[in-house]
Amino acid sequence: MAPSPPRRTRWSGGRPGQPRPVDLSRLADLAYAAGWRLVRWLPEPLARALFTLAADLAWRRDGRGTRRLRSNLARVVPSGTDLDALTRAALRSYARYWLEVFRLQDMPRERIVGRMRVLDEHRLRDAYATGRGVILALPHLGNWDHAGAWLVATGVPFTTVAERLRPESLFDRFVAFRRALGMEVIPLTGGAEPPFALLAERLRAGGMLCLVAERDFGAGGVPVRFFGATTTMPAGPAALALRTGAILLPVTLWFDRDGWSARIHPAVPPATVARMTQTLADAFAAGIAAHPADWHMLQRVWPDAAPAAAGPADPPGPADPVGAAGEPAREAAR
Repeated sequence: MAPSPPRRTRWSGGRPGQPRPVDLSRLADLAYAAGWRLVRWLPEPLARALFTLAADLAWRRDGRGTRRLRSNLARVVPSGTDLDALTRAALRSYARYWLEVFRLQDMPRERIVGRMRVLDEHRLRDAYATGRGVILALPHLGNWDHAGAWLVATGVPFTTVAERLRPESLFDRFVAFRRALGMEVIPLTGGAEPPFALLAERLRAGGMLCLVAERDFGAGGVPVRFFGATTTMPAGPAALALRTGAILLPVTLWFDRDGWSARIHPAVPPATVARMTQTLADAFAAGIAAHPADWHMLQRVWPDAAPAAAGPADPPGPADPVGAAGEPAREAAR
């Protein structure tokens, strides 16, 4: 998902001369808590209609995140594509993601597993059976939380990394949600040990990692060509694979009308970190080009992209559900 929102305050209310700070991150926590309760209580058709309406309102409002999404999509589709229609479809897809996240804990296992279609699933199962450890690297495409729930439900526990949120109560809420689905969640910062050491330990024990890996969250990313332009992507997946001997598999996801689909791409051959990361970028690009409306990227990806024009801001999103992948690479270089 989106990177963690910065802690922000806004001045409002209060006695003259003594404005009162409003903590927007705390309001976000309360909003997510209320949403989790309300959306799980509503009949699904009504909840779906409300989320679709919210997506359409965001499209009409044309906030910064929406404009950035349109700009990103313009890079990945042929010229002449109706970008307004595609952006609206992408916002509806993003709303569907959140609707499913809020209801996922109540979703029957039969639906989680039975409505999931995985192309070339044998690549995942065969890699896991080797006992060498497996890294699944994926972009912000489709519903990665559902994919994690499917993975656990079909007998493959895994570990991921979560970027910290503010306030801490919001971070704790999302961590508890994913742990309830069976995921092991390691905080990117503030943990007892650096994440790279723990992730490498899980891989050497034959475990599986899931890392969202098409957007670089900090310094130290690897330059790649992505849809004809240069950007950087996290080095973490490739660095971990080289350090531990684990198998690195790119994965792309998308929505079907009444379910979900995934493709397990061929394993990335061992090479340099730069070459392996470029191979990931190529697999991600293929999946995004095939299903652009399911690419939920409302932040800048390419450094040469112009900043979104001033205007209304979209609400901040939570941290990546299945991890920021850049920090482990910096640990690996030490």
